Amino acid sequence: MKKRVLAILTVLSVLFALTACGAQAVKPDYTEKTAETALNAGKDLEGKTVQLTVDKLAPNSMFGYNMQTGKHLNFVSSSNPKVKAGDKVTVKVTKVQSMMGSFIITYSDLKK
Repeated sequence: MKKRVLAILTVLSVLFALTACGAQAVKPDYTEKTAETALNAGKDLEGKTVQLTVDKLAPNSMFGYNMQTGKHLNFVSSSNPKVKAGDKVTVKVTKVQSMMGSFIITYSDLKK
């Protein structure tokens, strides 16, 4: 009887440990659509996370590597994000500028 209880406790402990160690998906603060709506409404997105699908990567834009998405969103970095059109990524917004009808957004913590 003691062996069965010990075996059950061992199995439950292992399952608990595996569940606790599993990667938990963090829900982003915004999607590309809600981010664009918020920016158009004058909200500040600095420090927030945005999940987006890369529509086009422009590696030689005047801002650096430019991940274009939405109608007027440009996520820019001086480092190659190593993504391609169609990739879904999540970034943390560090700065937002409005320029010539588009938003130029610098970011950190790119996650695919």
